[in-house]
Order: sequence, then structure tokens, then C-alpha cells
Amino acid sequence: MSDQPTVDAPALRRLVFELTLLSRHYPASMLRRPGFQLDRSAYVILTRLEMDSPLSLRELSDAFQLDISTINRQIGAMLKLELVERVPDPDGGIARKIRASAKGLTLLAEDRARSQEGIGAVVSHWSDDDIARFGAMIARFNESIEQLEDNRWPRPPHCDEQS
Repeated sequence: MSDQPTVDAPALRRLVFELTLLSRHYPASMLRRPGFQLDRSAYVILTRLEMDSPLSLRELSDAFQLDISTINRQIGAMLKLELVERVPDPDGGIARKIRASAKGLTLLAEDRARSQEGIGAVVSHWSDDDIARFGAMIARFNESIEQLEDNRWPRPPHCDEQS
């Protein structure tokens, strides 16, 4: 079946359950709260463009592992809101690329600050070491997914210094 080592079944069941709850809690508590200006897809796309801009629709489709029509629809909505803009390919290619606009980056920074406030409230009784360990474990988990999918996501050089 698989050449991967066996994982303790009760521990794996708990992990799956807790990730299910996390997938419910995070968007519900952090991205749908009053004051957030971006929807989930715009927040995530802008986060990617902030790290790795500009990108073609095909590059975005590959990065998000979504059908190009889905990305095209999401980018179309973001263009109407002036969150992104089409720019010439800096490498001289024919296709135009997408980059985050100044407005998009401003709203992203504002929503990220709100998200940090919300998550900060959740972990306010945690020690700094616990917060750092939890962040490192989530990073390790995400990087393992990226490795399995052969789809590495760029990361800021110092996440703890991001606004």
C-alpha cells in the first residue's frame, strides 16, 4: 500500500479530528468577522502574490491546484475591486501577468492585522514558547503537504516580523 511508516492510529484519529475543527474554526472566527474587507479567496491569492508576484493565470492555477476557470473568475472579481492588476510579463512573454495592487496589499495588511489580533486573543494565555512551537508544527505540516504535492509555497524570510 505505502512505504511510509505506520502512524499511531489513535494519534492520527485525533489529528484528523482536530484539523477538521481547525478548518471550521479558522475561517469562521478569523476571516468572517466584522471589519474584514477581503473574502477568503482574495486573502489567500493576495498573500501568494505578495510573496511571488507577478504570476500568470496558469501559474496561479498551478499554485492553487485549481482549474484555470476558477482562478480566472476569482481574479476577475479581484480586478473589478482593484485588488490586483494586469501587467506585462517582466520576462518579455506575451501573456499578461497578475500582481497585487497597492489597494490589495493595503487591505491584505489590514486584514492580516485583524487576523493577528483575533488569533492573539485565542492564544493570549499561552506562553511564547507554546505559540512558537505550535507555529513551527503547523509550518512543518504545511511543508510536508507541499512536498507530497510537489507544490512549494514561498514564505517570507521572517514570518515573525510580518505585519
